[in-house]
Amino acid sequence: MSSKTVVLGVCGGIAAYKALDVVSRLKKKNFDVHVIMTESACEFVTPLSFQSLSQNMVIKDMFDEPKAWEIQHISLAKKADLMLIVPATANVIGKVANGIADDMLSTTIMATKAPVVFSPAMNTNMYKNPIVQANIEKLKGFGYTFINPDSGRLACGDNGEGKLPDTSYIAEYVTSMLYDIKDLKGKKVLVTAGPTVAPVDPVRFIGNNSSGKMGYAIAEEARDRGAEVTLISGPCELKAPFGLNIVNVNTTEEMYNSVLEHFDDSNIVIKAAAVADYKPKVYSEKKIKKSEDDLTIEFERSRDILKTLGEKKTNQILVGFAAESNDLIENATKKIKKKNLDYIVANDITQKDTGFSSDDNLVTILSKYGDSYTLDKMPKKLVARELFNLLCKKR
Repeated sequence: MSSKTVVLGVCGGIAAYKALDVVSRLKKKNFDVHVIMTESACEFVTPLSFQSLSQNMVIKDMFDEPKAWEIQHISLAKKADLMLIVPATANVIGKVANGIADDMLSTTIMATKAPVVFSPAMNTNMYKNPIVQANIEKLKGFGYTFINPDSGRLACGDNGEGKLPDTSYIAEYVTSMLYDIKDLKGKKVLVTAGPTVAPVDPVRFIGNNSSGKMGYAIAEEARDRGAEVTLISGPCELKAPFGLNIVNVNTTEEMYNSVLEHFDDSNIVIKAAAVADYKPKVYSEKKIKKSEDDLTIEFERSRDILKTLGEKKTNQILVGFAAESNDLIENATKKIKKKNLDYIVANDITQKDTGFSSDDNLVTILSKYGDSYTLDKMPKKLVARELFNLLCKKR
């Protein structure tokens, strides 16, 4: 992603110290960050801290002598690709909602044509005050964006809604909004991820080592490119990404039903889940007790989700995955024909530094036309980016 400019407004709340980490995270993502602090924010955190992290001069007073011959609030308003207010207090929300521009921050917000994102943080009673809520709804009506606060124990000791979200969440939110490719706007993307399990009895199941990382990376990439994304996820330990319609399932049958429910309405369908191909023929309602004898379980085929989609598809682009331990290309080529796919992503699961639990992957993408694209080892997020570059180019 090319470098873009984020103007960060810091207001006077106890969560102001967390804005330091937001600056740090945005800088690590190659954003140029400029900080404007209100007078009360300077009582919580020193401007020098923000200046050190942002590597830019911090502006806090409308009447400071400018460092260059320019009107600062107009200059920053024009320079911004996005304005982010962290923490956004009831005061600044009320000011902007009612057209008041009496300090550097509120003046810059009024002057910018860039998207403005508020991340409120305040006492729960203040946040739920009908006046504050009315101001928030008013600003949303004008096109301003709000990151909803979390619920939890607040600095004042109360419990409730009003806590600043995790700084990693805020940084990812901004990164998604400013993503440099938006070629999936208006499109609906359906992604499956993670493993499915086949229950044996109330405490045992047959599963696999899929972490869900590849599928989640694909869903996040589609979201960042502007798509409306449904992620159907088997059981995994990954944090749910924001901005997605997430459906959690356990068994292959549950995933089958959920996929079919969303399939007809989708433009692109990517089946990255590692589905349990077999399930016990008989499920024991009671825990199978250990004995001196060997245990034999008879298995039967689970529903073939991908094959069903290949038979049902009309105008959808259908992408499958082939996780193979041998004859990678040969097996993937057979699968693309047998299941009527448009593309298949083949990866060798015997590689120790890529695959299921790794953050990286090494894949070859095959098309139904016989094209082959082998990618170098790279993070799964970049694999997802390259996959959509290919799909959108061919679409």
